[in-house]
Amino acid sequence: MRIRYGEIVKDILLLFAGAGLFAVAMTSQYFLANIAKWIIGQKKNDERYRNINVEKLSRSLAGLNKNKIIILKEINGRFVIKLTEKGKKIVKEIQFENMKIEKQKVWDKKWRVVIFDIPEGLRRVGRDALRDKLKKLGFYLIQRSVWVYPYPCEKEIQLLCEIFEISPYVNIITAEKIYNDDLAKKYFKL
Repeated sequence: MRIRYGEIVKDILLLFAGAGLFAVAMTSQYFLANIAKWIIGQKKNDERYRNINVEKLSRSLAGLNKNKIIILKEINGRFVIKLTEKGKKIVKEIQFENMKIEKQKVWDKKWRVVIFDIPEGLRRVGRDALRDKLKKLGFYLIQRSVWVYPYPCEKEIQLLCEIFEISPYVNIITAEKIYNDDLAKKYFKL
């Protein structure tokens, strides 16, 4: 998956995804400029936003609206910004691209076991993409289609399954013991 948007636009989409439906009361003439100012205010500690001007950000918002990634409309005197289905799909792609799994400071001594049996012809692309992403995330292959990870990762795996449309074929198990897990412990430096 390759996303063609710049980092600032990706941030804006993630910001709107986190806010859900975003509504403000203001005049239509300054709507985009005020939203741009609000975004810059939200990101004031982010170095990348120091040289962003309101006009440029307003044009980006207008472009997202024109491309039907967000909806900008007036409802009862309030202006609403909402992600479209296309926008929600792009947000999932951004989340996929940026996916990292937080490591706990202290291992809880539980293994997260990801197993899958995805039909060859039906979802081959999804199966191959899942396998590649598990490798990139640092999972350890203990046998064919069985991967382990020592830290909580259920939300990330569920997102991958949604993106690749393979949820019915994937399962996540939390196990306290895996027989002969010495190589996995060595791999994760546990």
